[in-house]
Amino acid sequence: MEEHALDQKEFLDHELNPRLDEAKAGKRRVYFVDAAHFVFGTYLCSLWCMVRLWTPAASGRQRFNVLGAYDAISREMISITNTESVNTETMCDLVQLIERTNRKRKRIPVTLVLDNARYQRNSWVMQVADELGVELLYLPSYSPNLNLIERYWRLIKKEALYGRYYANFAAFRAGIEEAMRKLRDEKKDKVKSMMTLKFQTFADVSVQAA
Repeated sequence: MEEHALDQKEFLDHELNPRLDEAKAGKRRVYFVDAAHFVFGTYLCSLWCMVRLWTPAASGRQRFNVLGAYDAISREMISITNTESVNTETMCDLVQLIERTNRKRKRIPVTLVLDNARYQRNSWVMQVADELGVELLYLPSYSPNLNLIERYWRLIKKEALYGRYYANFAAFRAGIEEAMRKLRDEKKDKVKSMMTLKFQTFADVSVQAA
């Protein structure tokens, strides 16, 4: 645990925070990248009520996949969605989409912060990113707490899925897409308060033996 906490601190101090400082100064764009795989089914939540409440439950194996890149400063979300799978090809498509989006703006360095999933960390993705001049900054192993976009996925689940019933997969997908739209257009304050650039590390957590 102590070694992992040290690795995270080293990454924050020497890799991530310096790039975020450049992003705040308008000298770099930093995107946090990850995929969410929303399975059509029941997402449980808890609430207090005066009477017992019964809610219909959906079930199935269909997935709505969202591979997203969240801009740490502008709070813009760039994403690719599908109902099949997220793989190396999907990741390359996202890198190219980000490069095309930024090509239309002021030309400054672009960094993608991402985990070590095999579809993200391989020679094909690295080659595409290198050819486009996009930097890939890989997180230390087992560090979802340092990936800002993980908070965004929690917001989506809370807004669109917890305790919600969708009669079919089309409605399920539409509910997620609508939640993403609302977070972009109507609930910016909620996103702002959740997506701060403060990261909890293992050094911040009290661990007790069971």
